[in-house]
Amino acid sequence: MAQTYTQQDVDDLLSKMALERGKLLAAAEGLNEDDANRVPVDAVGEEQWTAKEQLAHLWEMERSYIAWCRAGQAEDGVDASDIRGEPVAIPIERAPQHSVRELLDALIDERTKTNDYIRSLTLDEFAHTASTPGFGVLTLMQWLRSFYRHDRMHTAQIEGRQSDYRPQYQGGTEANQRQMRIDQVAAREQDR
Repeated sequence: MAQTYTQQDVDDLLSKMALERGKLLAAAEGLNEDDANRVPVDAVGEEQWTAKEQLAHLWEMERSYIAWCRAGQAEDGVDASDIRGEPVAIPIERAPQHSVRELLDALIDERTKTNDYIRSLTLDEFAHTASTPGFGVLTLMQWLRSFYRHDRMHTAQIEGRQSDYRPQYQGGTEANQRQMRIDQVAAREQDR
């Protein structure tokens, strides 16, 4: 039986997204530039990212999730493995050269676009699916709910505490995205 969503589900989604994004913005706004560029001690994977890198990561992932949703909207059941979001102006590896304010303004602007996109969907489209190797098959609503959960996770990291949310990866564990990014940048530099 296909999943069905109601307007209340959409309203709850937008409300939770606003709440968690507000907490994230407040946590990041309270950082000075030195703290925002500090690598957490004894952290691994994504948790090694500085606060600025986490903000850039959230921006990139917002675009990826929306690209996957747009693909699922156009073709229910789409394999979104090779679909990438539009590149952001400040990728993770360049985040330290930018201010917290620049990154927050970009996140605010991006969220406005995301909210407009969400409001453009029909209730039936929220039940469409898109799949990726990392997360498997999710409805558009499930992809969109990832926004507030992802914000909650990174708010905790920015505040220096353990998050109560952990993404559910297909393989059970998260790939070390930070190391993958370091390797990608090094490969690009070597090719120059």
